[in-house]
Amino acid sequence: MRFRDGRTLLPADVSLAGPTAAADNDDLMSGKSVAIIGAGPAGLTAAYLLCKEGVPVTVIEADPELVGGIARTASYKGYHFDIGGHRFFSKSKEVEDLWTELLPRDLLERPRSSRIFYRGKFFSYPLRAVEALLKLGIVESALCVLSYLKARLFPVPNPKSVEDWVSNQFGRRLFGIFFRTYTEKVWGMSCKEISADWAAQRIKGLALGSAIANALFPKRKPKRGSAVIKTLIESFRYPRKGPGMMWEACARRVREMGGQVRMGERVLGCAFDAGQHEWTLTHVDRSGARHQTRAAHVISSAPLRELALGLTPRLEEETRAAASQLRYRDFLTVVLILKDRKIFDDNWIYIHDPAVKVGRIQNFKSWSPEMVPDPAMTCYGLEYFCFEGDGLWTATDAELLELGKRELQQIGLANAADVVDGCVVRQPKAYPIYDDGYAQKVEKIRREIETRFPTLHLVGRNGMHKYNNQDHAMMTAMLCVRNILAGSPMYDLWRVNEDAQYHEEGDRGDDSGASGLRRVPRRLTA
Repeated sequence: MRFRDGRTLLPADVSLAGPTAAADNDDLMSGKSVAIIGAGPAGLTAAYLLCKEGVPVTVIEADPELVGGIARTASYKGYHFDIGGHRFFSKSKEVEDLWTELLPRDLLERPRSSRIFYRGKFFSYPLRAVEALLKLGIVESALCVLSYLKARLFPVPNPKSVEDWVSNQFGRRLFGIFFRTYTEKVWGMSCKEISADWAAQRIKGLALGSAIANALFPKRKPKRGSAVIKTLIESFRYPRKGPGMMWEACARRVREMGGQVRMGERVLGCAFDAGQHEWTLTHVDRSGARHQTRAAHVISSAPLRELALGLTPRLEEETRAAASQLRYRDFLTVVLILKDRKIFDDNWIYIHDPAVKVGRIQNFKSWSPEMVPDPAMTCYGLEYFCFEGDGLWTATDAELLELGKRELQQIGLANAADVVDGCVVRQPKAYPIYDDGYAQKVEKIRREIETRFPTLHLVGRNGMHKYNNQDHAMMTAMLCVRNILAGSPMYDLWRVNEDAQYHEEGDRGDDSGASGLRRVPRRLTA
């Protein structure tokens, strides 16, 4: 069983017109008509808001059945599972209100519970000081304190890598214990090779490292009037049957308002007619028939690499070369259905143990009991991070199911004999990679697109090559819609997560920021 991401553009040398391409009369749109590539959170948010304003919209999605992109919900024999775990929590009231508007009666309030597995022991996350000290041991804890003090006194100047950035913040000892193994599992490369941008974006504020630091090195109570460090969230909202439920509702609303959501069609390329100020998207359906959609604007949440290489007129060769060097990390989920022995009720567990390949384990029943149809059973998702085409990715489903059962028992979360069934979900291009030089490549692509194609808008995680969360993707789409309706770039979408704090810090619906990972960018001034 294999699920496709589907939002992939083919190379630019594919013909965009010709005798095999048939223009769909319904798609020959004018004015502020918009074509949207990808039916994920960003694409569908944009489509919904545009439809509410009466703008003609066509969404093109390659997956034949499921909307939501990485935030879709897959199913197998009545069991539902999330692709990575998507909490519905945001510091943006606008985002929270939109979720409520789309699913007014189907959002559960779920307790947040997670742990870290390290050296055969489970640590609560966020860490509890006494537990951490006892499980790490007095000697190890003392070494962590000394390492932390050394890092604060003698930091690495101008840290460029994740290793140096995190070590500066929390000490090399804590970095080695609670960062290195898991991070290198996720990204498939040394922490010395990963840009510090990723750490600054994802670990700032109350992320893993500061939770550890706060547990081991408690801070004094703040003085009256001073800033208070907020705790990690204790609960979040979640659709009864997974995040896909949200995006299915959104797609349905788009269709009800007259918008099109074309499933099972892959975009082959995007051609811009400067004389007509019009885009023509060529896309192919499952039967191989070609279609064309014309629009005044294009919103793309497709991987930036493929989009840049699929544009006509072509981008400059130097820019195309930069695009071709952008990289992505893929992952797969081994879904195991087993007898529920009540061994753990966490939403997920981070696996920091190098003795196993699995990086994270989801307990879908803890996300929502309705994800599992039989109360006597439970369903776990073992996440393995890999590159498309490597040994893990190309292993058979049977081999991966056996690996999952073996590692689940090795960790101590289940007896392999209790597993009765399972399947494998492969997710290409799950994470844009922040390797050395990635920022300069993205900036080059962005600048040329903005200069030559001002009516082409990049949104979402893969569309902007930014490792961001669901609510950030939605916020880029919301601001993009405002720009289109205004007829000018009132908001710089690339500043949405600038100087941001980790999404678990802060209060839900806090108007002080766009969301937990980002601030609302200010309007551009003339």
